[in-house]
Amino acid sequence: MTEVPLAGCAGCIGSGRPGYVVDWCEDGAEMKPRWKRCPKLCTPASREETIERLTRQRDEQRARQQDQPPTGQAAPAADTPRPAPSATPAHPASTRPVPAYRGRPERATGPTARSASARRSTSATPPAAVRRWPAVALDYADDGWNLDIREVPAPAGRKLTDWVSWLGTGLPLRVDRLHEAGRSGDGMVCLTESAVKALGLPAALPTTDKALAALKKKLDTAAAGVGMEVSEEIGPVFHVFRRSGSAGGPKASVRVIVTPWLGQGSEKQKTTTGMTATLAALPDGRLDAVTLARRIRAFVSDVGIAPGVTPATSSMALLEAVRPRFEPYEDEEGHWKRRLRDGALPSGDTSVAQAAGARHPLTRELLNRREAVCEEEDFKWWARPFTEAEAALKWAVAVDVCASHLSVTQTLPLPVGPLQHVTEPAWTPKTAALWWCDFTTLETDPLLPHPATFHGMPPTGPGWYATPTVSYMTSEYGFDAASITDALLPALQDDEGRPQGTAPILKEWTIRIREAYKRVYGVLGLADGQDPEEFLVAYATHTDIDPDDTDRVDALVLATLYKQLYKGGIGKWTDSARKAHPDENDWLEKVVAHWSYRPELRFQIISAARIAGHRRMRKTYQKTGRAPFAVNVDSYLYAAEEPSPLELLTPPEKGKPVAGVLRLGIAPGSSKHESSIPMPAILEIMETGQHPSRLVHFYATDGTALPDAEENGDTQP
Repeated sequence: MTEVPLAGCAGCIGSGRPGYVVDWCEDGAEMKPRWKRCPKLCTPASREETIERLTRQRDEQRARQQDQPPTGQAAPAADTPRPAPSATPAHPASTRPVPAYRGRPERATGPTARSASARRSTSATPPAAVRRWPAVALDYADDGWNLDIREVPAPAGRKLTDWVSWLGTGLPLRVDRLHEAGRSGDGMVCLTESAVKALGLPAALPTTDKALAALKKKLDTAAAGVGMEVSEEIGPVFHVFRRSGSAGGPKASVRVIVTPWLGQGSEKQKTTTGMTATLAALPDGRLDAVTLARRIRAFVSDVGIAPGVTPATSSMALLEAVRPRFEPYEDEEGHWKRRLRDGALPSGDTSVAQAAGARHPLTRELLNRREAVCEEEDFKWWARPFTEAEAALKWAVAVDVCASHLSVTQTLPLPVGPLQHVTEPAWTPKTAALWWCDFTTLETDPLLPHPATFHGMPPTGPGWYATPTVSYMTSEYGFDAASITDALLPALQDDEGRPQGTAPILKEWTIRIREAYKRVYGVLGLADGQDPEEFLVAYATHTDIDPDDTDRVDALVLATLYKQLYKGGIGKWTDSARKAHPDENDWLEKVVAHWSYRPELRFQIISAARIAGHRRMRKTYQKTGRAPFAVNVDSYLYAAEEPSPLELLTPPEKGKPVAGVLRLGIAPGSSKHESSIPMPAILEIMETGQHPSRLVHFYATDGTALPDAEENGDTQP
C-alpha cells in the first residue's frame, strides 16, 4: 500500500483543540480512507496559518500547471468524492453522489491537490456515485472497530471523543427524501454491546436522575471537544449533531441507537422505542444491533422512510414524505420560507359535529340530543339463523381478507379540506362526502348483512353515510340519489384561495406499503396468482422458519410491521389517544388540533372496505349460493362440509377465473384460510349470545383445538 500525503491539520474538524483528518491511501486501483488524529495538534491559530500556506502552494501549483502539463496521477484531496463501492448491499437506500468528507475546499493540501477553480472547471463530469445507507451497525472486537457495511470508515480510536468526532465526518448515512418538497432523514448508527463497552458507556441505561445527568455530562463534554452536540434527552435513541455554520465543521446529524438499552428507561422511552426494539429482536428475544441495522435498511428500501416511534406515527410520516404538506419559497426580500402546499390537509380542528369521532365533544353533544352521527364502521354481524342446508354441515370455515383496507385506498377519493353543510346537494359518486340518506325502505339480500350498517341489521331511520356506501346502494339496490336533502361536502378552496376539494391522497402511500407487503410475503413463499391448493400449503407453513434463515426471519418481522403500518395509519385519522392524553383538554389541544385527526377520512376508507367486502360476498353468493353466517371486520365465517375453504370458491367460467368473488391469495383483497371450527362449538357459543368469531383463534386450519384452549379445559376463549 502506497501512502498518499496526509491532508494535514487543515482537514480536521476540531473546535479550539486537536481534531481528526482523513488519510487517503491507495489499495490497488481503489482509494480508501483511514481516520487518524491530526499530527499537527492544531489550534485555530495554526489552522489559519495552514490555510494561508495552502493557498500560497495552490497558487504556485496553478502557475506550474500553466507552464507544463502535470505528470503522474494526482492524489485525491480530502473532500474528493469517494469511489463507488464494489459491493452492493441487499437493500440500497440511495445511489446519489455524496462526498466522503465534507470539508471546506481550501482544506486540501500538498502539491498534487486540485484547486477549487480546477474542480469547478471539471464540474461537467459528474463524480462517481457513492452509495448511502440509512443505518450501519458498529461493533468492537480484538482487531478494533467493525461495521456491517464495509464501505463506511471506522472511528479513529475507542475513546468517546474519537467516536463522536467520527459521527461528524460526513459519513455516507442518510435517508433520502421521497418528494422534491420533502426532507431527508438522519442516518443511524446501531451500537452493539461490545461497542457500548468499548466507548465506556454503561451496559444498561441509568435509572436515577443523578446517573443520567452524569452520563449526559460525559457525552456533552466529548461532543463539545470536537464541535458537536448531543440531544437534550439521553435514552436508547438520541441524536449527535452539529449545527449549520458551526466552527467545528459542516452541518451533520446522526441518530444513535444503543441497542442494549432498548426496552429500558421511562415508560415514554419504552413506548417511543418499541418499534425499534421489535426490529432488533432475534427469534429467541435477544436484541442484536447488526440485525437492527439490516432490518432498518430493508424497511427504508421497502417503504422509503425510517421506522418511527410507532407504526401509526410511521404511517403518517410516510404520508408526509410522499405528499409533503409544506413547500419552500422565496419571499420578496429574498428570504427562504415555507408555506402550505396546494391540496395539503389543513392544520387545526376541522371536525364537523356529524363526523367528529366518538370522543369529541361535538359528537357527544349530538348524541345527547339523540341526533344522528356518522357510523361508518367495519362489519360486526352474526344475527341471522342457519339455513337448513348450513345446519347439516360439520364445519365453520373462517377466511380472512388480506389487507382489506389497503385494497381500496389507492384510488379512493378523500376530502382534502374541511366539510361544509349543503342543502339540496347534487349527487356525484366522485365527491368524497357524507350524505343524509334513508335506506329503510330498500330490500337487501336476506342471507347477507345489510351493506349500509356495521351491525348488518337494516337501519331504523335516515343517517349520514359516506360516498362509497351511497354509491353502492344506488347502483345495486336502487336507492334514489335525488332524495338526498343534505350533505357535508369538502370545501373547494381554503381561506387563502388554495384548491381543496377531493383527491386520492393515499395513492403514493398505498403503493409503497402494498409493494413492501408483497415483497416480504414473496420471501415467505406467498405471491399473487398462486393456485389455491398451492397457496393453502404455502400459507400454512409460511411461519415455520429456521431461526438461522435470516431472510425469512426478517421478512416475517417486517410483514407484521407493514400490516400494522397501514392499520395504524387508518386508525390514526380518528385517534382517541386515551392513554397518552387522558385529559380532554390535553387531547383536544395535542391530538384533535393536529392535521392527522380527520375522522371523516377514516369513515370514507372504512365505508369503501366494507362495501368492497360486501360486493365480494354478494357476487360469491350469486355464483355459488354460499353466504357467510357471521362477519367480524374482515373475517368471514362460512358453513362447510370439510375444514377447507376450497368448496367456497367459484368455479372458472369459460376457462377463466371469475372476477369479484371470494378468491384465495396474498394480494390485498384476496382471502386466506384463518381457521376451521367444529359446528357444535359454533352453535354452543352462539346460544350464549357471543359472536362466533371469538373461536377463530382457538382452532387450527385443520380443525384441531389449539393448546391454549385445551389448557383451559374447553375450546372457548
